Amino acid sequence: MTDTPQDPRRRHSASVVDGPGKAASRSMLRAVGFTDEDFRKPQVGIASTWSNLTPCNSHINVLAESASDGADAAGGKGVIFNTITISDGIANGTEGMKYSLVSREVIADSIETVAGCEGFDGLVAIGGCDKNMPGCLMGLARLDRPSVFVYGGTILPGKGHTDIVSVFEAMGAHSRGDIDLIELKQIEETAIPGPGSCGGMYTANTMASAIEALGMSLPGSSAQNAVSREKHDDCHAAGEAVLALLEHNIRPSHIMTRQAFENAITVVIALGGSTNAVLHLVAMASTIGVELSLDDFTTIGKRVPVLADLRPSGHYMMSELVAIGGIQPMMKMLLDAGMLHGDCLTVTGRTLAENLAGVAPYDEGQQIIAPLDRPVKPESHLRMLYGNLAPEGAVAKITGKEGTRFSGSARVFSSEEEAQARINDGTVIAGDVVVIRYEGPKGGPGMREMLTPTSAIMGRGLGSEVALITDGRFSGGSHGFVVGHVSPEAFDGGPLALVEDGDTITIDAVADTIEVALSDDELKRRRAAWKQPAPRYTRGVLAKYAKSVSSASTGAVTDLLE
Repeated sequence: MTDTPQDPRRRHSASVVDGPGKAASRSMLRAVGFTDEDFRKPQVGIASTWSNLTPCNSHINVLAESASDGADAAGGKGVIFNTITISDGIANGTEGMKYSLVSREVIADSIETVAGCEGFDGLVAIGGCDKNMPGCLMGLARLDRPSVFVYGGTILPGKGHTDIVSVFEAMGAHSRGDIDLIELKQIEETAIPGPGSCGGMYTANTMASAIEALGMSLPGSSAQNAVSREKHDDCHAAGEAVLALLEHNIRPSHIMTRQAFENAITVVIALGGSTNAVLHLVAMASTIGVELSLDDFTTIGKRVPVLADLRPSGHYMMSELVAIGGIQPMMKMLLDAGMLHGDCLTVTGRTLAENLAGVAPYDEGQQIIAPLDRPVKPESHLRMLYGNLAPEGAVAKITGKEGTRFSGSARVFSSEEEAQARINDGTVIAGDVVVIRYEGPKGGPGMREMLTPTSAIMGRGLGSEVALITDGRFSGGSHGFVVGHVSPEAFDGGPLALVEDGDTITIDAVADTIEVALSDDELKRRRAAWKQPAPRYTRGVLAKYAKSVSSASTGAVTDLLE
């Protein structure tokens, strides 16, 4: 193969395949289908999170093929490679759930590793389950090559307007004796009808929406059904879009700016999105080098209302939002009200305002997205709490339906399993503040989601009578009076490690405080007697994660090595 003038779109692949000295590289690639013509094209890596272990990702293999076809049609050479996924819905409530947040880092690491090694000029990343989205974005951010993210799409509702959270709450109802095994099995068999991510405004749909608002997905990508012509078209268009980005050298660092992250936060709040968005957006910002903190969610939350009546706290599912036009009309409404930065660049090569210019409003009579003058909640549901229990902050999702203040007696557990057993057997009663500690990023390790205990509390009819606080996380499907991400975590000697049964804990989502009624002297006395527990894992990926992970308040990332 002879040398040709350098194509500026081939900033990375040229060093892998050009010239006589790269004959061995070309020989390897010929064996997987490359031709002489392909070696002169920009290479577009298609990062697929396909797996048949979860409905969130079981269809992504064919979506990856559509993205590759799109890259080929635009004059590039698509190369599909896989990264991992795990299923929160399967692992929740088990030791295996400790790998969930870890998977975000593995996904980012693997995308960076493959693309960095193979010299891809641009990338499309396709994600389905919760950690796929931030993991993909963090990998793309590290590489900073022209890239587009594609959401795999939402699942359709199950029989009787059910979804995965319906199953978790049915488990709680069964333990209370409200439904029998036959009713539980009927819900189990029909709640998950096919491919797609969990159907409410849980973490997957929250993060997909945030990424579209961030500008890293094509318009409409976040609000499409997993099994649809629109989703295949979205993937094909994403492959094409990378070639246009390569032409103009538009990279994630040009798109993922401070103002773009503010747009993402605004949309998450308006949709009533998951608390996990706080953790993931802080991590994504850290990766691209943008300053973002918990306090930014508070500042933005004071001027942005909750508009969406979506599960888990509301009624509707994502597929029903898809049917009325997705999030684009809502974003246009927010832009016109001055709540979004319209001049932010997006993966279309145009600004957010240009993308939204022709978007029509929702049809009159729809009940899913409220008007700005009659919001579901006038301020954010995501509350960043501080106090003597959380000097570095904690994250609560308070819609107002559960009230805005809770004071009760601590009932302390050192693992999710301990708490779950005591909720199921009736030990946890009205007026309790359930404390689940040593479940943070290091202590767990892995910062498990507490969907099983929160669902059990709801299923037992205690949703408005019991609060739950933890240094772990919550599923986007969790609701009730819940506070997570308590920092510093108990394993690091945070105040949560010092709480004892019977201590009075007060959560105030108006003053944004979380306090235990103990004097500074008493906290000092308990701290002097406290000993750090032995690590739960000493070898393997969980041990490595525990050694390198940062605090939840900084996104629980693993590459802050200074």
